[in-house]
Formats: sequence, C-alpha cells, structure tokens
Amino acid sequence: MNIDLIESHVSEEDIKRLCNQIRVNNHINPEDFNRFNVKRGLRNFDGTGVMAGVTHVCSVVGYHIDDGEKIPIEGVLSYRGINMADIVNGCIAENRFGFEEVVWLLLFGSLPTKQQLDSFCDMLSECRELPESFIEDMIMKAPSPNIMNKLERSVLSLYSYDSNPDDISLENVLRQSINLIAQVPSIMAYAYQVKRRHYYKKSMYIHPNKPEYRTAQTVLRSIRADKSFTDEEAKLLDTCLMVHADHGGGNNSTFATRVLTSTGTDTYSAIAAGIGSLKGPKHGGANAKVAEMVDYFKENVADITDAGQVADYLSKLISKEAGDKSGLVYGMGHAVYTLSDPRAKILKAKAENFAKGTEFEDEFRLLSNIEALTPEILGRNKGNTKMICANVDLYSGLVYKMLRIPSDLFTPLFTIARVAGWSAHRIEELLTGGRIIRPAYKNTSSKSIYVPMIER
Repeated sequence: MNIDLIESHVSEEDIKRLCNQIRVNNHINPEDFNRFNVKRGLRNFDGTGVMAGVTHVCSVVGYHIDDGEKIPIEGVLSYRGINMADIVNGCIAENRFGFEEVVWLLLFGSLPTKQQLDSFCDMLSECRELPESFIEDMIMKAPSPNIMNKLERSVLSLYSYDSNPDDISLENVLRQSINLIAQVPSIMAYAYQVKRRHYYKKSMYIHPNKPEYRTAQTVLRSIRADKSFTDEEAKLLDTCLMVHADHGGGNNSTFATRVLTSTGTDTYSAIAAGIGSLKGPKHGGANAKVAEMVDYFKENVADITDAGQVADYLSKLISKEAGDKSGLVYGMGHAVYTLSDPRAKILKAKAENFAKGTEFEDEFRLLSNIEALTPEILGRNKGNTKMICANVDLYSGLVYKMLRIPSDLFTPLFTIARVAGWSAHRIEELLTGGRIIRPAYKNTSSKSIYVPMIER
C-alpha cells in the first residue's frame, strides 16, 4: 500500500533564512530565569519537583529532606501505598501474571479478590477487539514510521467510534479507560504489522486474540509469526508491564494527561497527550536511545565486557566526542531516584538471569559496566557530584531484546502499561482537581509599537 507523503515546497535556503529570523526573535537572557525565580521544568533550584498536586495513586521516593538538605535513599515506588516490588515479587512467588492486578489496584484503590480479578480479566478480554472497520480505515490506510504516532492518532480516532465520547462522568470515563487499556495492545500489534509490510517489505501476519490470554501473552502472540512463546517469556514481559504501569503524578506524560483532564476535555484527547509525551527521548523514548547507545559501543569498543575499554568510550560519550554527540549516557540518572531506581533493580535481576549462557550475556555485562562506571567518569570529566543511578531504561531494552521484541515496539510497550496509570490519574483529577492547571510565564520582551506596512 502506497501513501502520499507530505513534501515541503519551501526551499532549503528559505527555511534557513526564516529560522535565523526566528532565532533572533526568540532569544531569552538566561539570567532572566534566575531574576524572576523561574522554576525551569517545574523544578526547584535543588532539583526537586515543584509541588503541583496531591494524589493517592502512586508514590515515587528517592530521597528525603533533612534540615533543607537532600539525603539520598534507596528508591521506592508504591502503587496505592503498596510497594511495587512487593507486588511483583508476590506474583513471581505465586507464579502468576500480575499486570491486570496492578491495573485494578491503580483504578480502584485496593487489591482485588480472586473473583474480582478473574471477572476483570474477562472484561478486558472482551474489550480487546477494535471497532468494525477501524483497523482498515485508521491503521492500514496510513502506515506510520513510528508506532507511537500511530498509537496517538488511533486513540484520538476512537473518539469517532464512541457513542458518548464527551461525557466526563465517572461511569463513562471508567468505561472508556477500561476499553483503552484493553485496546491499545491491539492497536500496537496492528500498527506494527502494517509498518512491517509498508516500510520493511515483509509479510504481515495478524492473529486473532485468545480470550483466556492475559495482556503479556496477548502481546507476544500478536507480534510473533508462529504465535508461540514460553510461559517464562510471558511472565518476564508481565513483570515489565507491572513496573511501568505508573510513576506518580509528576512524570511528564502523567502530568500532561492531568493538564488536559483539568480542562474538561474527553478521555481520548487526554490519553493521546500522554502518548505524545511518552514518545519523547527524554521520557519513554529513552529505552530506544539506550539501544542505540549500545550499538555505538559494539561498533567502537573491541571488547564490550572489558571495564577499561568501556570506561574509555564512556569518557568520549560524555565529552560529546562519540555516540550521538549529546554528552548524555542514556539509562543513567533520574529526577527523583538517587541511590537506586527500584524498577531498574527488578529488571536488572531479571535480565541477568535470562541472559546467562545466551548471546545476550556480553551485552548485560556492558550495561552493568555502564551503570558502575558512569558516576565516577561524570564526576571526573564534568565535576558532577550529584548522586546518579541507573534508571529503568538501562535494562528494559535488553529485556525486550531477549524477548525477541523489535526496537520499534520498545516505547509502545511502555505505553501499553502506562495507559493504566494515566487512566487512574485522569479519574483522580476529574474527581478531586477542581481547577484548570495554568502556571505562569513571565514576559520579558521589550515594548514595541505597530508600524504600518508602508513604513517598514
């Protein structure tokens, strides 16, 4: 299927000239941020987040304040007051899937009984099917090179298939949220198959859903040609979904969802905003950047398991001499976590066990070296004394790779999990927010006058 791409009719010289004009008229004196006490990125000067709301849904703790000093501590992520690691470990100990339980907990505020969970899983299964003609009209007719954009567009398009899209009553928003939690994995699978056919010139395979399957099983079945996977693989992906399901009200995509929700807009618009945010390489897209960084190491380091060689290349990365020349070590550092990211600890342990004796063992050792060496090299090369730890993105990409999941789907899988958290925060904002979110921006432009065209 061929689609017409939008080509620019503006010459490259014109674009450069216009951009120069934009740059001249969009310069802001960096001192103005301090002068007007601007909290850039909604961050306080000590790096902590500006307090913008109150939530019961999720807690993210990576330090505590003692007499005005930030004291690093081991990171803790809690869903509705329950330690996320305890939930994950409990499900692993009982050898069962846990993502749907986490979805219930985030939405309804307490752990489900077995009867409640079974009924909820049946409900999600029934909701997985997309509306009639949706696949053909909204996904197949316009292939996208990036699955995240297709997810965002498709979620917005579901508005047109909803007989009551604008009603923001609790009952209606809950109905829409459950549908989206169930349907986004299906959208991702179809979008990926269409991309395979259009951009990679490979066969497209579409498998019907199995009603008894949980989300992780459904995803693996939908993206594999032979539909087969092991229970261990499905449980590993389930763990990824659990640790990604929410991360507090202040993370960029959840805040974006709450900002739109505060206006009274529809569910599809609010969740699409979260998807657009999560696509960014500074947020959910970071796992793909880690994979790209690993490729740079493989291309330029003779032995990626040798700590000395890894350290040398890290120094070049940080000095903007190598890699994508950004100076960033992707997968390292977090806005809240200091000593550790609990999600990274869980996935690191899973990755290590899964990688033993496989072709992925060397890559795991590379990531471990990056985690161990980066803080010291940052301190030596840039004088950075900030406590820095690995974040979830450092190991999530490797886990996906071991599950034979293509990099096209790294961030979309993050999205599948996070729709649950966005939905819970949207509902909380509707019930408790009460005011449109509207921070202030200080205008520092010089006063000017209108000049008639003939005098310009």
